[in-house]
Amino acid sequence: MGSATREALVSTRAVLSRPGGTNDLATGVNLLNSGRVIGHTSQLRSALVDPSADAAAKATLVSAIFSGAMTPTALELLQAASAARWSNHTDLLAGIEDLGLRVIESSATVPGQVAEELFAFGKTVSSNGELELALASKLGTTAAKVSVVDALLAGKVSEQTLAIVRHLVQQPRGRRIGELLRYAASIVADQSDSSIATITSAAALAPEQVDRLRASLTVRYGRRLTINEVVDPEIVGGVRVQIGDDVIDGSIATRLKDLRIQLAG
Repeated sequence: MGSATREALVSTRAVLSRPGGTNDLATGVNLLNSGRVIGHTSQLRSALVDPSADAAAKATLVSAIFSGAMTPTALELLQAASAARWSNHTDLLAGIEDLGLRVIESSATVPGQVAEELFAFGKTVSSNGELELALASKLGTTAAKVSVVDALLAGKVSEQTLAIVRHLVQQPRGRRIGELLRYAASIVADQSDSSIATITSAAALAPEQVDRLRASLTVRYGRRLTINEVVDPEIVGGVRVQIGDDVIDGSIATRLKDLRIQLAG
């Protein structure tokens, strides 16, 4: 990520936090939709990332194209994103997506629910090769992929989660579906002032075990945690916890490895 993109993200997220804006689901969906339109229009992408173009002219261009099709807050946020300087058009699309995901999370009524639902769907996809292929294959149409998502998730997850997954399969930008879902979960978790704790165990943990781990880790890190459970028989026993760059490895596999190293030394 270039310095221009980092500054652009900071400036656009600042607009998101301004008082008076309406961060509802429609606004977030509008932003994601606009990102797909820009992504499919090379001339528009080029105009919006042109470093020599005037910021006001970019905002005017966006208004001319999208005004009337977006909520006022969505248009304001899209104008802010378009007026900023991005390192390249890929970063611009990522920045618009970031804003859309954050707005959608802000519209959720249950903190952490969207991230947990995204992780749960990610597990479903990773355990079903046919489903992963249906959502990721370049041979499948976008409409078909959206239909699969609707059939699997409509009425079973929050409107926020459904809107996010529908967008991700429509604009993957070269990313695998599992990566897409993890990325989106990390963004919405950050927006809700929580961290993601990935807990890896040899077998599925009981709900009370997860609750105890959550409580202990919350005290340790001082913020709410969204739990992502991963089952990996290769760790033999114990648990491995990763929160950001921090890793707490209490797995038996790692202990055995350390013991072998000590014996060899």
